[in-house]
Amino acid sequence: MKRIGSLWPQVIAFDNLLSAYRKARRGKRDRPEVARFAFGPERELLSLQEELLSGAYRPGDYRLFTLYERKPRLIAAAPFRDRVVHHAVMNGIEPPIDRRFIFDCWACRRGKGVHGAVRRYQTWARRYPYVLKTDIRAYFPSIDHALLKERLRRYLKDREVLGLLDRIIDRGPEVAGPDFFFPGDDLLTPLERRRGIPIGNLTSQFFANLYLDGFDHLIVPTLRVGTIRNS
Repeated sequence: MKRIGSLWPQVIAFDNLLSAYRKARRGKRDRPEVARFAFGPERELLSLQEELLSGAYRPGDYRLFTLYERKPRLIAAAPFRDRVVHHAVMNGIEPPIDRRFIFDCWACRRGKGVHGAVRRYQTWARRYPYVLKTDIRAYFPSIDHALLKERLRRYLKDREVLGLLDRIIDRGPEVAGPDFFFPGDDLLTPLERRRGIPIGNLTSQFFANLYLDGFDHLIVPTLRVGTIRNS
């Protein structure tokens, strides 16, 4: 698989940062930190661009809170200027990588989503008599940082973009999750390898799809599990 490069100029271009700012502020213009940024957006974006160019950019602290819809979930809200960066980097990396995902990856993708997945399931239900329903326990808290970075490097070769993504991953708050042990692990392994990505980040939604993309390709193209494509 050919890795993707030469994305950094696109990510840090002022037009891209401006587009990212407009996306990040949607539905949030009345929030104080958004209003402060909007008071002088050109100045803020040029400052952010200079930090990215020089390598001085460092993500800020997250605001943590818990939502109790269906089950308690710890949400991590990044500072607004960091959310601008998240949109900027996703504008660059998501389109070329998304095209490599299998058709039936439905979460948090353009033209996909829950309603589309339900319609797809209904189509399958008319053809297949059985269904295997599975769930990954504590999926976001269990994502291994080293494995996620390795997966990113299978798709990307742009060092600046990878460095920025590494900083976003490393800066995430500690997310409590279950300890998993694999062959070769010892009692200290869970402490030595950081795990967990914050629910609430735009990048986290993408990382979650990317992390299991290899499994998706094993199930569909390799094992040839039957699918039905839309006409």
